Amino acid sequence: MQNFDRDPLILLHDVARMMRTRFDQRARARGMTRAQWVILGRLSRQPGISQNEMAAICEVEPITVGRLIDRLEARGLVERRADPTDRRIRRLHLLPAAQPILDEITSYRELISDEVFSGLGEHAHSQLVDTLLHIKSNLNAEGAAAPQMAVAE
Repeated sequence: MQNFDRDPLILLHDVARMMRTRFDQRARARGMTRAQWVILGRLSRQPGISQNEMAAICEVEPITVGRLIDRLEARGLVERRADPTDRRIRRLHLLPAAQPILDEITSYRELISDEVFSGLGEHAHSQLVDTLLHIKSNLNAEGAAAPQMAVAE
C-alpha cells in the first residue's frame, strides 16, 4: 500500500492549493480576487497583451477574463487600448493606480516565499527549483502524450 503522505503528486497538489488559498485570503482582504491579482501581475510582466492571450495564460474563457478586466478597469487599474494593427483586438495596459497593489503582491509573495522556504538550505532550495523546472519541462514537452487510463468493461 502506497503512503499518500509522501506521494509527490499529492504533495504538489496540496502545496499549490494551500498557497492559492493564502493568496485568495490576502487578495480578498484587499477587496480583490486572486484572479485579479494574477492579471495585474501578468500585465506588469507582459504589458499590452490581448484579452484572448490573457485568457489562454490564465486557462479560462475569454469572457471570464473580460469580466475581470471590466472590474479592474472600473477601479482605474487597467485600461484597454486599440491594437495599432488590428482594430478588433484590444490590448491591456496597467494604469499608475495599479502600482501600490503590485507592490503589495510583491511584498506578500516575498513573505510567503520566506515562510515556505524557511529552514531549507540554499542547496536544497536550488535543487527544488531545478526539480520543479524539470517537471514543468516534462509537462510542457511537445508531443508528450497524456497517459491514457484504462476503462473497465
